Amino acid sequence: EVQLEESGGGLVQAGESLKLSCTASGFTRDAYAIGWFRQAPGKEREGVSCINNGDSNTAYTNSVKGRFTISYDNAKNTVYLQMNSLKPEDTAVYQCAATPGYYCSGFGLKWAHGWDYWGKGILVTVSS
Repeated sequence: EVQLEESGGGLVQAGESLKLSCTASGFTRDAYAIGWFRQAPGKEREGVSCINNGDSNTAYTNSVKGRFTISYDNAKNTVYLQMNSLKPEDTAVYQCAATPGYYCSGFGLKWAHGWDYWGKGILVTVSS
C-alpha cells in the first residue's frame, strides 16, 4: 500500500521561504506522478505542482510559477517543494498526492480525482 508523509510546514513571514517534503513508501510500479495540492479555509482544493518520477516532467499552477520548484530524489523516494517569496495567499493545508504512471500535467493538477493516494496534509501559514 502506498503511503505518503508530508513534513516541513510551519509559520513564516511574507517573502520568506519554506521547503516541504513528501516521503513515499510502498511504490510498486515503474513510475508514479507525485503532486502537491493545497486548500485554504473556505476555498476549493487547488493543484500546486507535480512531477513524474519516470520522466521528470513537471507542472505548476500559474500563481506559483517562478516562486515554487518541485524536485524528486529517487534514492529517498521523496518529493520536495521549495517555496520562495511566499505570500499570505499561499497559506493553506498542503497535501501530497501520488498516482501510478505519467499523470503529471496541467490537466492532472486540475483533476484531483485522478490521484489515487493522499497524505494527511501539513499546514503552511504565511503572515503579512
